[in-house]
Amino acid sequence: MKWLSSYPREVKVFLAASLINSAGGSLMWPLITMFVFKILGRSVTDAGLVILVMSLGGIAGQLLGGALYHRLGVTRLIVGGLGLNALFLLLLPYGSGNWHQFMLLIAMVGFFNAMSMPAIQAFIGFRFAERRGELFNVIYVANNIGVAVGTALSGFLAQISYDLSFILNGLTSAAFAVFFWFYLNKVQKSQGELHVEKRKTVAEGQSAWTLMKCYPVYLFMGIGSFFLWLANCIWNNGVSPFTISQGMPEWNYSVLWTLNGVLIFVGQPFVLWIKRTFAGSPQAQMTASALFYMLGYVTILGFHTYPSMVLAMVLTTFGEMLISPAIPSFISDRTGKGAPFYLGLVGGMGVAGRVVGPYAMGVLFDWNGLVPVAWLAVAIAVLAIGAFLIHVFMNREDRETTGIASGM
Repeated sequence: MKWLSSYPREVKVFLAASLINSAGGSLMWPLITMFVFKILGRSVTDAGLVILVMSLGGIAGQLLGGALYHRLGVTRLIVGGLGLNALFLLLLPYGSGNWHQFMLLIAMVGFFNAMSMPAIQAFIGFRFAERRGELFNVIYVANNIGVAVGTALSGFLAQISYDLSFILNGLTSAAFAVFFWFYLNKVQKSQGELHVEKRKTVAEGQSAWTLMKCYPVYLFMGIGSFFLWLANCIWNNGVSPFTISQGMPEWNYSVLWTLNGVLIFVGQPFVLWIKRTFAGSPQAQMTASALFYMLGYVTILGFHTYPSMVLAMVLTTFGEMLISPAIPSFISDRTGKGAPFYLGLVGGMGVAGRVVGPYAMGVLFDWNGLVPVAWLAVAIAVLAIGAFLIHVFMNREDRETTGIASGM
């Protein structure tokens, strides 16, 4: 971990808190379908409805969280969002007896969990402006280590109590809120006010409608993100039922996601080489990401075997590793004080892909198995590549200082 020594203590503490929070957050989500089906005695369709409601809440939370950043202030937004997320998580065990009440609580969890995300990303971009691109990647890796730990623990906790998973998730979210309360107050006292980058691109006080008119900075990036999240539903709504229909044990599918978590950590040298050699800018990294995703889906389409799915997971994981830090880095670099709004907007567009994808791919799989699902994923990945190429063209270096300011 020699690379970590180059960061100040403040960053290391932030990484540790983020890792713990992501571990807690991942305790619950793998178990939602099983909880609804097994414990609540509802249908698999109802379980899908729960995921849909949670995703819709997430879209609303992303959009509102980005829009309210400068109005509420970073402390109120982050601490309030995390605190309310913790509250509704802790209420889940008590609300599961009434189906409609449970759905409302799930919607609130999705909403408040997502509401803090653009604010946290924007704060990182403002606070550590000199190394923001590098730090976004480090936090992404730390979060995925937390996800791997939390996912591994979730199965054991479920054997004890599903409610325990909800409660521990709520407690980690509450702890993260307390951490941010002290951390942000310390920053404010030391600097007088939170550091916010001053740029000519986005002026303070612009309305959301004015910011939305500056479509070159977000629209095609958001469309590309939407397509990638939609296509990535192939894993849960194509590969997963295919492995079951072929008589493969459930652990075969779990191994694919274990591989995903391991690669995110050990594959960093390869991704850094790609960035240094072929994809130096965030825009190029987004396009390269979509290309890796497409190659992964082509592999699934061409070879309906478990080894091909392993190779596809490797390729799509590299795509994930390229795009996840690239989007917040680009937005923070190019949009100045408007970054929270655009982070929420693009994040909401990406989550929308997760809402549409499961149903579309579920219908195709029921119709004719894995082949039409894989064809759809490949076609959508091609569209994502096209969207990111348009984004590259519309955000060339000679437009950097004029794109947003002119409202293009």
